[in-house]
Amino acid sequence: MKMEKKLVIPGDFLSDDVKLADEGTYVEDGKVFSSVFGIVSINKLIRVVSLSGKYIPKRDDIVIGIVTEVSFSNWIVDIRSPYDGLLHISEFPRRIDNVDMSKYLKVGDSIMTLVSDVDETMKVELTLNDQRLRQITDGRVIEVTPSKVPRLIGKNGSMIGMLKNETACNIYIAQNGRVWLTGKDKNIDLAIRTIQKIENESHISGLTERIVKFLKQEKGIPAKKQVKKKEEDNSGGILDELLDK
Repeated sequence: MKMEKKLVIPGDFLSDDVKLADEGTYVEDGKVFSSVFGIVSINKLIRVVSLSGKYIPKRDDIVIGIVTEVSFSNWIVDIRSPYDGLLHISEFPRRIDNVDMSKYLKVGDSIMTLVSDVDETMKVELTLNDQRLRQITDGRVIEVTPSKVPRLIGKNGSMIGMLKNETACNIYIAQNGRVWLTGKDKNIDLAIRTIQKIENESHISGLTERIVKFLKQEKGIPAKKQVKKKEEDNSGGILDELLDK
């Protein structure tokens, strides 16, 4: 069963079948209602994707944080959540003394870090002890609404894959809605404009086609250009292939 996506508010009735209730819904008196302001989609289950709200950390999430304080044994980290993250000195990838903490990470530094644990009091513990994690010292970091992260990534990574290829940027999207981009300045500018368009229009159908056309226009490629065989003309790349589908 599928249903056209539509905008709902908390309390809107969604279904009489409580077995379909999923994320962003609640059940009352044998009926399913929306629990958030967002977009409802029914495809086997009923789900409402929130269009607003803060990031709620979960164990094993990779997030981009900003150091806000250095205490005796912890760095306090802003992770775009109602709850601060705590990076204990023992979770730094090398052994250091407490007095030297600010030499390695100071207030204002950005890090790609992992949520190692979240307890029942919402104490959020972080770690840098993983090869994927590091201090961010180059490129740019921007922010998008955390609930838009899945749309920005796309099905099976299709949207982010296209962005990386067509902007020649390295792009990492963290679960808390911070996005780290590296590459040439003009390419990063294009990637940021495209990401902002995706965020602003993610609730409107036909997003992928609009993003393809937007990128073509920004790069000066005619939108209706016919695709030649790959071995003859690769000028359109992934964009041409998507427009042909």
